[in-house]
Amino acid sequence: QVQLVESGGGLVQAGGSLRLSCAASGRSFSGYEMGWFRQAPGKEREFVATIAWSGYYIYYSDSVKGRFTISRENAKNTVYLQMNSLKPEDTAVYYCAARAPVGVVGGSKVEDFDYWGQGTQVNVYS
Repeated sequence: QVQLVESGGGLVQAGGSLRLSCAASGRSFSGYEMGWFRQAPGKEREFVATIAWSGYYIYYSDSVKGRFTISRENAKNTVYLQMNSLKPEDTAVYYCAARAPVGVVGGSKVEDFDYWGQGTQVNVYS
């Protein structure tokens, strides 16, 4: 049974930092692209960042570029999202996602990804 388990969310003041982790289990994730999405109340789930298996290809949404950093440790089946200079508008539930190898990288749509975690809440106050 595939599981993606996020952790590291919490309450932080604007300008602060948080580091999210996502531990994957239940199958081999060799070759999988891993991504982070977020969903604020009343809004659709939106793309945040994605990283290829190699770690060489990385993409960010414009809203987080320069503030967030995605990384991964394949030996641990874990992906991270370092979030700096947080803003109140970053408040959302953050989801980890895994995309099976399809020959291209750079998925940014919800439907691009095959497995999802349950989410971790991030609250940023001003």
